[in-house]
Amino acid sequence: MKTEVKKIDSTKRQVAVTVAGEVVKNKFDDVFKKVGQEAKVPGFRPGHVPRDILEKQYSSFVHEQVVKELVPELYSQAIAKEGLEVIELPEISEVKLDRAQVSFIATVSVSPEIKLKEYKGIKVEYKDIAVGEDEVARTLDSLKESRKMDALDDTFVKGLGYPDLASLKKALEMQLYLQKENAQRQGLENAIVDKLLKDVDFKVPQSLVKRQLDDLVRQAKLDLALKGVPREKIEEEEKNIIPQFESDAKKQVQVYLILSEIAKKENIPIDDHMPRKIMEFLLREADWNVG
Repeated sequence: MKTEVKKIDSTKRQVAVTVAGEVVKNKFDDVFKKVGQEAKVPGFRPGHVPRDILEKQYSSFVHEQVVKELVPELYSQAIAKEGLEVIELPEISEVKLDRAQVSFIATVSVSPEIKLKEYKGIKVEYKDIAVGEDEVARTLDSLKESRKMDALDDTFVKGLGYPDLASLKKALEMQLYLQKENAQRQGLENAIVDKLLKDVDFKVPQSLVKRQLDDLVRQAKLDLALKGVPREKIEEEEKNIIPQFESDAKKQVQVYLILSEIAKKENIPIDDHMPRKIMEFLLREADWNVG
């Protein structure tokens, strides 16, 4: 196999592939054999049709089938040989095939070159979490207003699943604490993400941004549908939804690619759990300031 890689830009490559000899001949033989087993030619039983007759009647079909089977196989081998990290399906062009040789060009999108700066020891601020009595009181007031009640009596509190008002207050305090805890955790992660984004600059593959944007828009439309918004109204809103998510889609792709690069350096598997594992790693390695 002969391969030649041409760099188009930071995220595009052209891979020229040429293969000659037994690989091509054997593929033609395999396909002709398959065709011969199923071909219905008067005067011959399936599987016993002479090759020269198959050549005359099925040559065009076999040629197309060889292309369909051989090009994907050779493409995968070429990508592995060149060590390219392809992130999209390829565009195959200039396919040339005869009985002795096959050649084609695969245009592919690859992961951008990301030059990471120091990602360990990122400064994060942690503040002790506390819930004040006034916060619990405001939550109780909101509960009363929503129920249009002057006061919360024991009967009502028991209806909510609590033996008395004190137990309800304790539950609300815990709920408020968890909300603050989750908000702080999100704040810590956002600080790390902002630092990572600030420290690197690379071209984001537009194909990945479009895919992410499509996912965000699809989810937004689904959310509207679940809220009972009519389909016609959702379709009208789509042109307004798309611009809202464009920057989010680009940022999410940037973050994912940066986290993937860190995963490679830290020998962490790149799978569905990778973003969470990397964030946990970065938090463990962060420079914590506890206040």
